[in-house]
Amino acid sequence: AALVLDIALGVAILALLSFSAAGDGLYRAVDGLHWWAAAPLFAFLAVGVSAVVRLPIALWRDLAHERRFGLSTQTVAGFAADRLKTLAVGGTLSAGSALGLVAAVLPSPSAWPALAAPGAALFVVLLSFVAPVLLEPVFNRFHPLADAELAEALRAFASRAGVPVRDVLVADASRRTRKVNAYVSGLGSTRRVVLYDTLLERASLHELEIVVAHELGHRRYRHVAQETVLAMSGAAALVVALWGLLRWEGLLDALGASGPGDPRVVPFLLLFSAAAGLVAAPLQSALSRHWEYQCDRFALEQVGDLAAFESAFALLSQANLADPSPPRLLYLWLFTHPTVPERLEAARRVARSATVPA
Repeated sequence: AALVLDIALGVAILALLSFSAAGDGLYRAVDGLHWWAAAPLFAFLAVGVSAVVRLPIALWRDLAHERRFGLSTQTVAGFAADRLKTLAVGGTLSAGSALGLVAAVLPSPSAWPALAAPGAALFVVLLSFVAPVLLEPVFNRFHPLADAELAEALRAFASRAGVPVRDVLVADASRRTRKVNAYVSGLGSTRRVVLYDTLLERASLHELEIVVAHELGHRRYRHVAQETVLAMSGAAALVVALWGLLRWEGLLDALGASGPGDPRVVPFLLLFSAAAGLVAAPLQSALSRHWEYQCDRFALEQVGDLAAFESAFALLSQANLADPSPPRLLYLWLFTHPTVPERLEAARRVARSATVPA
């Protein structure tokens, strides 16, 4: 319920800033500045207003509620620091998008998507490449797995699986949570497999092999690259759709903007991006769940141990208090991972085949 409220409130704030006197009032803070300053600063202010209004929900969801169930290890100061970092990163990315839009319109007011669409796609690629080395370290510290014997065992396992890795990195997640997790990110030379230190503390070697094999499956099937290509296509399509909308004089009048290059359109850019993301979310979530099943099967085939798979997911379920039966609509709309019972049932079906010992 808090998640849905947070999403709805975020959309409502951007709508108010786009179409109401509240947006006009906020715009007065940057009105008169040169376009290259007004557009990014207005975007940053819009993101900041949204963050402040939604802060009580974030306090309850990410701190009070997590503490109630023994998941959060974070202090209030640590929570505040994370919120400020999130605002800085989100505000900067939004400011860059706003600046790119206005900069593309000015030299070519009638055909600006020819510049903006490729620019948006390239921005997605750049972000996917640099996020592991520029953005992720803002929130966590990373170091190579210190246990040399375990690191060698995992590297050897990865080589046997046909997806060799140089290093498995460890994130210091324990300074904010007791949850366990692992993930892959990056492209090319920034590609990495990351384990939470909380997972290392609680998992056995066989459970770690299952988790690492699952993450290696994402590399094996090039899911990060595929996701990046899809995001590039989505960003370009978003620009074209925005171009069509901003040719409508009635919409520009409602926004109080003189044209698509007027920085006053920035909140609408953020609103339309958020709305498009919500519309696309069910398809994205369904694809992500398909990939998760694919990687679960890969992990089972590599480890060949259904009991270890079941033990690993029991650990994930217990440590993270995963909802075994979320509301169906919410599941179809936003859940990027199948539920643990679904994953276990799928794994047992795989184990009944000839490829994986029971």
